[in-house]
Amino acid sequence: MLGAVSITLSLVTACLGDSIGVSSSPTVEETTFSPSLGVDLTKSVRTANGAYVRDIAPGTGALINPGDSITVKYTGWLSDGTQFDTQTSYATKIGVGHVIPGWDEGVPGMRVGGTRQLLIPPALGYGVYKYGPIPGNSVLVFNVQVLGNP
Repeated sequence: MLGAVSITLSLVTACLGDSIGVSSSPTVEETTFSPSLGVDLTKSVRTANGAYVRDIAPGTGALINPGDSITVKYTGWLSDGTQFDTQTSYATKIGVGHVIPGWDEGVPGMRVGGTRQLLIPPALGYGVYKYGPIPGNSVLVFNVQVLGNP
């Protein structure tokens, strides 16, 4: 009899899924973006893992590769247009896990002086977890300008 209860509970859990807290993360393609963000998927390139990148200004300096140390200026928003962070000078190393995976995937290929818009699905951001002002399962929008490659 205990086996029947376990199977029934498993079936109920599978059928209810979202209503009991088990949900799938939204994709960039499924997300509605505030017009103020200037998101245009038709002008963006999808990465292998589901992020999108669009060069706003291509830059003319050194090419950024995984493992490079860089200084950037950036602003981050939720898809509804709520700004959650901005930095005028942020130094990091790219492509080695010092930043969220969406940055490690979306910043290489930029050039110093360039500005790129990154559209980052939850799986490449903070996932299902709330992180400061960022709710769980958030698609993130960043405008990143590479200031230097020290």
